Amino acid sequence: MSNEPLAYRMRPKMLDDVIGHRDFIGPETTLYKMIQKGHVPSMLLYGEPGIGKTSLAFAIAGTSKLPFYALNATRAGKKDVEDIVIEANLQGTVLLFLDEIHRFNKLQQDTLLPHVESGKVILIGATTENPFHDVNPAIRSRCGEIKQLKRLTNHDLIDLLNRALKDEKRGLGHYKIKIANEQLEKIAIASNGDGRKALTLLESAYYASDEVEDVAIIKDRTLDQLAERIGVYGDKKGSQFYNLLSALQKSVRGSDVNAALYYLAMCLENGDLVAVSRRLLVMGYEDIGLAAPEIGSHVLAACQSAERLGMPEARIPLAHAVIEMCLAEKSNSAILAIDKAIEAIHSGKTGDIPMHLRDAHYSGAKTLGVEGYQYPHNTPVGTFGGWVDQQYLPDNLVGTEFYKPVIAGQEKRMAGIYDHLNSSKKDHK
Repeated sequence: MSNEPLAYRMRPKMLDDVIGHRDFIGPETTLYKMIQKGHVPSMLLYGEPGIGKTSLAFAIAGTSKLPFYALNATRAGKKDVEDIVIEANLQGTVLLFLDEIHRFNKLQQDTLLPHVESGKVILIGATTENPFHDVNPAIRSRCGEIKQLKRLTNHDLIDLLNRALKDEKRGLGHYKIKIANEQLEKIAIASNGDGRKALTLLESAYYASDEVEDVAIIKDRTLDQLAERIGVYGDKKGSQFYNLLSALQKSVRGSDVNAALYYLAMCLENGDLVAVSRRLLVMGYEDIGLAAPEIGSHVLAACQSAERLGMPEARIPLAHAVIEMCLAEKSNSAILAIDKAIEAIHSGKTGDIPMHLRDAHYSGAKTLGVEGYQYPHNTPVGTFGGWVDQQYLPDNLVGTEFYKPVIAGQEKRMAGIYDHLNSSKKDHK
């Protein structure tokens, strides 16, 4: 048997061998029918490792019967691209699979683009990063299909595992292996939608098994130990990690404690404690805000504790912060208010600072008309402390309101003060 990994050997050779992704390339899709008739459009395949991007490219190549070349953008040079272009000129049309396409540099793109545009080179690009962020627009514009692939379902993974167990040429079919359906399901769950991980776990379990009368007995203990070493995908500088941070914030904003803890765990498993702490801190002010203003300082304390503790103990104060934010009343009035003020400035709504508010700490201030400021602390203390009615905004912005209170938590009290002060003001226009 070949020394190649099981996941490599089990790659589909034809479209009908593909497991999963039926919404994209199943027998009823237009793409499947086009390829069966020999028409292959250039495309970009986006998704996490192990969900079938490379497998799809090989299956498309096998079905289309086009001359097929595969490059990895992290290692390919201009000469590699030029060689493929030469083959395209000799053979008519070639199919190029370019893995990690987001790493393709400008020189390589410039070499390849005119040949993709002319149809001599059909490009299938694969990337783990969002192509709308990380792939050059010139490449994207020449791709008829841009598809984000979904993870394989547990049902798909069990089908894949069974196929590997039965296949005598490429899989493990020529071995006698005793493995229960429940154990296949355990592998599928541990693999989390990643076909490569599922096949790798199965192959490792076989080699780690005990043999009884030439039969490999797969034990639960073996699977549990192997599953612990699988790991979690998410490059801390890549799109998936930012997706996790986004899901964490939206789960906290939606007050879903369990979802928020799950995404916190995923973020921490990816190893960027600084980015997680930074996102949690901004959430305390952006999403909980004035409804529970003490949350910001609580989250800061949790993040500082996490930084001092390091992982794995850092997970404890961060979990406290996430749970507290989930269950707190929420207000986004502060971020909306400052954004409205910034928008007003950018749109030209500016004016001169009223004379009585300007710096008066120099001898000639009164000569320049800088006078008239009334010091609130010197006024009689009323219901809301020292307050004096005077103009603060520039003349052309008097009456403008950037802040709209949210009636939640402690902001209810602030809203009452805000409304009372507004109603007590004279018309300064």
